Amino acid sequence: MTASPDHVDSREDLAAFVCTLHQSHIEEGHSWENADLASFLEALAAWIDDADGWYSNAGRNLPAGGDWSFFARVLRAATAYE
Repeated sequence: MTASPDHVDSREDLAAFVCTLHQSHIEEGHSWENADLASFLEALAAWIDDADGWYSNAGRNLPAGGDWSFFARVLRAATAYE
C-alpha cells in the first residue's frame, strides 16, 4: 500500500485513500491482520479508542478538531450505499 494517511487533507483525498485500501485488500487482503469485516471493525473501534496512545507513541498530538459525526455517517452509509 503506497498511500499515506498523512496526505489526506480533503474529502476527495479520503475517498482516494479508501479506494487504495480497497485495492490493497483485493490484492493482498490475505496478508492483512484484520482481513474480514468483523475483525476489521473490531480493530477499527479499538484503534479509535486508543488513538491518543498511538499519537503519543509517535510523538504527535491527537488532532483536537475533526468531525467525528461525519466519520460515523460515512461508516453507517457504507452499510447500504450502492
